[in-house]
Amino acid sequence: MPQDMPPAGGYEAVQYKRNLPTKGFRPATLLGIAGVIMGYGWYRVIKGLRERNELAREKMWARIHLIPALQAEEDRDLVRRHLADQAREKALLGDNIKVYHSDRYVRPTFAVVPEHTTE
Repeated sequence: MPQDMPPAGGYEAVQYKRNLPTKGFRPATLLGIAGVIMGYGWYRVIKGLRERNELAREKMWARIHLIPALQAEEDRDLVRRHLADQAREKALLGDNIKVYHSDRYVRPTFAVVPEHTTE
């Protein structure tokens, strides 16, 4: 009985490696997607910072433009208090006494006095 021999040209190659399709994106694609997402995030952060700075600048200028009105209100209050203080002095002492030895106006300092004091 003759011995079996391989066919002429040999046998076909045996496939021992798995030929599975790759799942997911390639690394370069994933890096590109992550870069786009981070770029959009930075865009929003910078836009928010600029908006916050603009609001702070607007708030500061609003306060700067309010200063004359607030100063006028404070001046009116000081004049009212000064006239009331002079009237009180005139009622108590009969005459206004100069406290300072100058005709220059000295801005008064009013301390808060409690209503009910024990004596």
